Amino acid sequence: MSSAPTPDKSGQSEATIYESPGLDPAVDDLTLPVERPRRRSVAPSRFSFLLVAVLTGSALFMGGFTLGAHVATTPGTPADQETRFAAFWDVYGLINSDFAGSPKPSQDALVQAAIKGMMEGLNDQWSYYQAPDDFANSLLNVGGQAEGIGVQVQLQPVDPTSTISCEKIGAGCELAVIKPITGSPAAAAGIQPGDVISTVAGTSLDGLTTDQAIALIKGPKGTSVTLGIVRGGQTIQVPIVRNVYTQPEVETRTLGNGIVAYMRVTGMNEPASSQFHSALATALAAGQKNVILDLRGNLGGYVSDAVKIASEFVGSGPIVYQVDGAGKTSELDANPGGRATDAAIHLVVLVDGNTASAAEILSGALQARGRAKLIGTKTYGKGVVQEWLPLPDNFGGIHLTVARWLTPDHVWIQGKGLLPDIPVDSSNARAGTDPVLDAALAQFGLPPEPSASPSPSAAPSALPSSSPAPLPSPSPAAS
Repeated sequence: MSSAPTPDKSGQSEATIYESPGLDPAVDDLTLPVERPRRRSVAPSRFSFLLVAVLTGSALFMGGFTLGAHVATTPGTPADQETRFAAFWDVYGLINSDFAGSPKPSQDALVQAAIKGMMEGLNDQWSYYQAPDDFANSLLNVGGQAEGIGVQVQLQPVDPTSTISCEKIGAGCELAVIKPITGSPAAAAGIQPGDVISTVAGTSLDGLTTDQAIALIKGPKGTSVTLGIVRGGQTIQVPIVRNVYTQPEVETRTLGNGIVAYMRVTGMNEPASSQFHSALATALAAGQKNVILDLRGNLGGYVSDAVKIASEFVGSGPIVYQVDGAGKTSELDANPGGRATDAAIHLVVLVDGNTASAAEILSGALQARGRAKLIGTKTYGKGVVQEWLPLPDNFGGIHLTVARWLTPDHVWIQGKGLLPDIPVDSSNARAGTDPVLDAALAQFGLPPEPSASPSPSAAPSALPSSSPAPLPSPSPAAS
């Protein structure tokens, strides 16, 4: 699937601002993305045409090169750019004709390296080149499928009363399951929230970091891994066959003896917005007028889908402003016909440091328009928009920053994030507890749930296995 911009009903260009942040060192989702068919065609921008010109020239230019003199004709290079590109063709030709190192790079590898260098020259952490496989993988989470065992874990002290800071497994620290993802191999194998993973394929995890342990557990579909699980003081061996599964984009529950609709949205994309609309309609039909919208760990997605969800609660007026590279400001307003615009329907939004990009557009709109209070911790702070543009001839793709966005009260949150109205820090919460959700229920005058579900407070949704190195942690891989 391509997340390049496509026209929406308003005539605005739909842009991807999803990026997968580097994983929180304490939390991860043990999945690998699965390539799915691209569903959107790409309308190349002026920038993408420039890349096409470079690629065409590099593919056709052969030989005819002497040291210190480039050929007069470089197919694909505009005539008015010949002088500027002369050095590029000189170097490209010399490498092809004279480089004696081993192994000698292919022409495709040289072109990819050149594109990568151009993107790095922008000095923008959100603008970068990805090779074909990596680019395909980076698009997957805006759609729903993943490959692996499908479980979220966190590093925590063995002693619930301990305040030690855990950096590695062992020495009083353990790798605990936050939850298996619904429909995943881990869920089918019976993995439960609160389980502790002690071994992988018989190898102890003591002394490993979370990332090192995860590297042992992840793998392609059809392969098997056996986890040593500590549960209730007993250790059991659980074999799991890694496979492809569909991740739910919206998770719903009924809380508060039936009067609260809890909805967790894991991404800002068409499946998520469609599922949310259906879930909200069901909740309202059941008479539920208290809604908890959980955006913790939501790394973003499409601007248009953030607007769609916000429009369920905001009847009219601005949801977000976008400012392009030329300084032109566009106002994206609420879509008419929202199901929950009545102020009698009470709404709170749960956020954390991994609420990013389009999820921040949604959170910021609901907060700035006075429609909801934010509960949790400061959001990530990504106030820029990317287009994800696949390059022709299977050369991968680029992520290019094309705009910055502002909240309805014209605030740019880049590097600052959104501050919650009700701060609640759940960083030391045990797997199986959720103080942020408890605080949300308190807003409706309700006590905590007798058996709290696992907290997703620090848990990002499934991330690509090849997040670009320049991305910060924890942050979205794209916005």
